[in-house]
Amino acid sequence: MKRLLLHVCCGPCSIIAIERTKPKYDVVLFFSNSNIYPKEEYEKRLNTAMKVADIFKTKFNKDRYNPQDWLNQVKGYENEPEHGKRCDICIKFRLERTATYAKANGFNIFATTLTTGPQKNAERVNSIGMAIGKKYGIEYYESNFKKKDGFKKSVDLSKKHKLYRQNYCGCKFSIRK
Repeated sequence: MKRLLLHVCCGPCSIIAIERTKPKYDVVLFFSNSNIYPKEEYEKRLNTAMKVADIFKTKFNKDRYNPQDWLNQVKGYENEPEHGKRCDICIKFRLERTATYAKANGFNIFATTLTTGPQKNAERVNSIGMAIGKKYGIEYYESNFKKKDGFKKSVDLSKKHKLYRQNYCGCKFSIRK
């Protein structure tokens, strides 16, 4: 069975991705989110993602949390609107970390839960993922986990398992005023 490293943006978004990939792959979750602000929010999302890993009996790995690395990447794009160039840079930053980890640790394929939420454009996310996969020589799993009521199911299962659900994408620039 192929090993799939699944980049996890948060616990709720990972539920449907795990359900849809686990039958075909040996799935391992990878929490790589140096974009999340503040640190307390990062901890809430990390703990929720680990809870989901326990619920679904899925292995879990955590990348180092280094918000300064992320801020250096998006420097000059702080005032971009949501879904603008800053978001593309953010997705690329996290998926590159995922791909390099996957490649270094013997995974055959990598994916992301970023296509679960309705606020993310799956075509853009997949385009970035495909380019990164090609760059690093590792297969990228194209997805649109929000399809077939994926987002709705993730919300319902989050409620069932009493999971923390955030109300903004993650970075300090996306916090709703």
